[in-house]
Amino acid sequence: MFPGYLFLRHALDKKSYSEVSRVRGVVRVLGERWDCLARIPDEEMESIERIAMAREPVLPYPYLKEGQRARIVAGPLAGLEGILVKSRLDKGLLVLSVHLLQRSVAMSVDATAVAPA
Repeated sequence: MFPGYLFLRHALDKKSYSEVSRVRGVVRVLGERWDCLARIPDEEMESIERIAMAREPVLPYPYLKEGQRARIVAGPLAGLEGILVKSRLDKGLLVLSVHLLQRSVAMSVDATAVAPA
């Protein structure tokens, strides 16, 4: 689901941190240092576990926030950039602006064809 990431549900002491860090393929452990590691909220981990147990197909999806500059990456409009003003699972509303004219147009886009600009 998240290639390249390993999730641990285990408190790491300095020795455990050192052992995990030396595992082949591990680039780094997320966090400032061994005693101040990054933590994913329990609710998010529970969601990941439920999705994994459901054995339903999942697709990668761009991590975009409303108001963020975005680029269309697939289809006939690939390469166009605008501001994502509304995002749903299947569709997003992308606003393209002509600053000189101080005018904008909004268009519905396939949410899987949009990436951060």
